[in-house]
Amino acid sequence: MAWLRIDWGLYVAALGLSLIGALLIWSGTHDQVGPALAVRHLINTGIGVTMAVLLLRLDVRWVRAAAPWVYLAGLVGLLLVLSPLGVTVNGSRSWIHLPGGFSLQPAELSKIALCIGLAMILAEGRETTRPPTWREVLTAWVLAGIPIGLILLQPDLGTALVLGAMTVGVVAASGAAVRWTVAAVVAAAAAIVAAIRVPLLDDYQLDRLLAFVDPSRDPQGIGYQTRQARLAIGSGGWDGAGLGQGPQTQGGFIPFQHTDFVFSIAGEELGLIGALGIVGLLVFLVVRALWVAVRTDDPFARLVAVGVAGWLLFQTFENVGMNLGLMPVTGLPLPFVSYGGSSMFACWLAIGLVAACQRPDRAPTPGTSWSTGR
Repeated sequence: MAWLRIDWGLYVAALGLSLIGALLIWSGTHDQVGPALAVRHLINTGIGVTMAVLLLRLDVRWVRAAAPWVYLAGLVGLLLVLSPLGVTVNGSRSWIHLPGGFSLQPAELSKIALCIGLAMILAEGRETTRPPTWREVLTAWVLAGIPIGLILLQPDLGTALVLGAMTVGVVAASGAAVRWTVAAVVAAAAAIVAAIRVPLLDDYQLDRLLAFVDPSRDPQGIGYQTRQARLAIGSGGWDGAGLGQGPQTQGGFIPFQHTDFVFSIAGEELGLIGALGIVGLLVFLVVRALWVAVRTDDPFARLVAVGVAGWLLFQTFENVGMNLGLMPVTGLPLPFVSYGGSSMFACWLAIGLVAACQRPDRAPTPGTSWSTGR
C-alpha cells in the first residue's frame, strides 16, 4: 500500500525530462561519439531514480535528524575539491575523479545539503506561528554563506547563484520579515559586483558576464556561442526540423551543446512546441513542490519543498535565459535534461525529498524520541 501513496506525477514528469534529455544528447553528440553519452545519461538516470525511491522510503523525520551530518558532508566535499584531489575542467576546479572513469561535482550535491540544512535551522526550536528572529535568519545566511564562498573559490558562479536564490526563497517562506529578503538580495548583488571587481572570477567567467552586456567584446567566444544558440532556437519554428535534423546542431556550431546549451537542440529540432513542453514539465515540478509545501503541516518539510522549488525554478530560468541571450552564461545545466551525472543525481534526490515531505505521517520507531521543535 505504501507504493500507492507515491506522488507519481513528480516521478513521471522528472523521468520524462530525463528521457527527452537522452534523445537531445544523442542528437547533439552521435556524430562525434556515437550513442555513448546518451547511454551514460540513461545510466545516470537509472541511478538517480533508484536514489530517489530509496529516499522516499525514509521518514522525513529521519531526514531532519540527519540534516547536520548531510550539511557537514557537503562542506567536506567542497573542501576536497579545493585540495589536491580536485580537478580543473574548463577553468573551474569543481570535480573529483573517482575510480572507473567517473567524476563527482560536489557543488551539485551541496544543493541538497544546504536545502535541508536551511530547513533545519529555520524550522526547529520555535513555534510555527512565531516568525524567526534576526539571530535565526542570520544563522541561516551564515549556513548558506560558507558553501557559497567555497563554491566561488572554485570558481563556480552559477551554482553559487542557485544556492543564493534557494536561501532567499527558504528564508522568505519561513516567515522572516520582508526587510531580510530585501537585504539578502542587495547583499547578493553587492557580492557579485565585488567578485567581478576583485577579480575573484576567472577570466573566462568574467568574459561571460561582460559579453552578456556587450556580445561584441567576445565575438569568437561567448558572444559567438550565444548567437549560434539563438539562431538555432529561432530557426526551429513551431514544430522544429526534426530530431537529428537541425542544421546548427548537426553542424556542431554550438560548443557544450549537450550540457549548458541542450535547450538550443530542443528549440531547433523540436521547435517551439517541444521546447515549451520541456519548460512546462519543469514548471510542473516547481508547482508540485510548492503544492507540497502548502499542504504539509510539518515546518521542516514545508521549507525543504520550498527550497527545491526555488532551486529548480532559478536554474531553469537561468539556463533557458542564457540560451535565449536573456541571461549571462553561467554554465548551469538544465535540470534532468543536460548531460552530467552529479547534476542528475542531485535533481533526482530533490524529487525524492519532495515526495518524502508528503509522508510525515509515519509513527516513530518504538523507543525513539523525535524532536518536535517545541
